[in-house]
Amino acid sequence: MENFTPYSALAGGGLIGLSAGLLWLFNGRIAGISGITGGLFSSRSRDIGWRLCFLAGLLLGPLMFRVAGDETASLHISPSLAVLSVAGLLVGYGTGLGNGCTSGHGICGLTRLSSRSVAATLTFMTVAAVTVYIVRHWPGAGS
Repeated sequence: MENFTPYSALAGGGLIGLSAGLLWLFNGRIAGISGITGGLFSSRSRDIGWRLCFLAGLLLGPLMFRVAGDETASLHISPSLAVLSVAGLLVGYGTGLGNGCTSGHGICGLTRLSSRSVAATLTFMTVAAVTVYIVRHWPGAGS
């Protein structure tokens, strides 16, 4: 957290909100990543273009940031490919079970005052806090 600045966090949050709002305003779509990704495999052909552009932006944004010279964009992933694959499958299952992901519920659903999104976001945040506590404070859990 030594590189945290409230200004960059505020700017990033503002850009996320702006992009979600623009997608809703011009496309009538919710900027939930699981719904956008899942729609690639089940949507009509006219829906695929904007979905691909949105996902390409998610992938290209950090790369452009790194090319611009910011070293904070470097990332080291320590778990094995098997662990990451199982985690990805569990996240995919959870988003299906919860009818959306953290971005869909936490950013777009809360903005629309959806009671389902309030419940989902409270669940996400509670489980995340408990997980961090266990990993950081229980003996042997983080190793």
